[in-house]
Amino acid sequence: MHDFVIIGSGVSGGRIADELTAGGATCILLEAGQAYDRRSFPPNEFRGSTALFWGGGIEVSKDARFGFIRGKCLGGTSVVNQADVDRFDDFAWDTWRDHTGIDFFNSGQMAEHYDLLDRNTAKGPIPLEHYNRNAKLFVESFNKCGYHWQPIIRAQDDCRHDQGSDCIVCLGGCPRDAKQSTLVQCIPKARERGMELEVEFEVDFVEDHQDHVRVMGRQRGMERSIVARKGVLAGGAFGNTRILKRSTSMAKDLPALGTAFCCHPQFMTFGAYDEPVDAHKGPLQSVQAHDDSLRRQGVKLENVFAGPIATAMLLPGFGREHHRLMRKFRYLTSIEYATMDEPLGKIEVTKSGKIIADKPLSASDKAKLKRGLEVTTELHHAAGAKEVIHCDQGFGLHLMGGCPIGLDAKTSVVNSDFQVHGHPNFFIADSSIFPRAPGLNPSFSIMALSVRASRHMLGKRPSERSIVAMGGAR
Repeated sequence: MHDFVIIGSGVSGGRIADELTAGGATCILLEAGQAYDRRSFPPNEFRGSTALFWGGGIEVSKDARFGFIRGKCLGGTSVVNQADVDRFDDFAWDTWRDHTGIDFFNSGQMAEHYDLLDRNTAKGPIPLEHYNRNAKLFVESFNKCGYHWQPIIRAQDDCRHDQGSDCIVCLGGCPRDAKQSTLVQCIPKARERGMELEVEFEVDFVEDHQDHVRVMGRQRGMERSIVARKGVLAGGAFGNTRILKRSTSMAKDLPALGTAFCCHPQFMTFGAYDEPVDAHKGPLQSVQAHDDSLRRQGVKLENVFAGPIATAMLLPGFGREHHRLMRKFRYLTSIEYATMDEPLGKIEVTKSGKIIADKPLSASDKAKLKRGLEVTTELHHAAGAKEVIHCDQGFGLHLMGGCPIGLDAKTSVVNSDFQVHGHPNFFIADSSIFPRAPGLNPSFSIMALSVRASRHMLGKRPSERSIVAMGGAR
């Protein structure tokens, strides 16, 4: 019998697999998607969308106002994200601590986990000389308008920008293994230590038998059952909520299950220029807002771009008007604005297992989105755009909540030791435990929380260094 069965191989599941196996635990890792690597990632945007994401590329909210994106492949969303590694600031941690009463939600106690990850993760900013014109116009507009910006720190190594690498392909998996996804950084080491791996294994429900856990699911059309001493749910907001809601013997003990759903609602705006910008060339994302006034207003801005299929979906209009805009593809810049939304959403699951995500917007959310649109419009004009194009389709790229953490079992699902209330054999440390939106990219903090949670799973004090963190068994 394995010590742990880990469900999900992304930012949290892959990291926890690395930590637990380094600590001597025997593990089996389950992933619903297929296994790809740098040699076999789908070769284009269309095939990448259908092969690497849930829903064939996108899932939508109950009212279709928001599209949700989450990875479905070995390495999960860490394979298809942009590997931004921001630390949460005092503003984020203080908000969480005030809401949950959990003391370790502060920059001081979380710093040791971030520091250990820093020492074991290749990361850094895009060098200024490799900024593409989209990034340069972003910086120019910020400077003109008096807003502060900073380079994005990304978990990357040897991207070969000096050789003309185009990072937009990394949205479908990095062909150079430069992106430090769990597929590159964690899973191979865990497998070297004996971890078993099962892909195309979609979990239906779990059972807690006190002295062991059982995971029930389907693999390539066949029913499968996995038994282990303990279980780790790392399927994200949608995945974890779906599994627990279908685990009827556990769901009845969890009244807060499916609550506190939030997603950093994101919209893109484009600026059209007379000369080519070629925002799809070179590093895809280099810079972001670092402005205290915008932060306090709950608005986050980044330079970003998308492939032609995604851009066609985002641009407004139909027929000739849409064709006119698409012909400007090489002449477009893009700024993404996102908001620190209220956790008012709910995740429901039908009897057939279909996920229904309700994402309402509060008056505060709408005011933040209005402010984001105002600022991005101002920035595009300041940079000299001849036309500013607003996109009506919203996205949720950071899916959070559904299994919120807290001290009260009536209002939360996970306790301060990352155990499911009333079911200490099951642990969760990914974005599904977020009690509030942080307003910052969550990946690095999911890693830090997963490191801390792994120590609880191994029976260590949170302040003890793991073998991985000390550089052993690597």
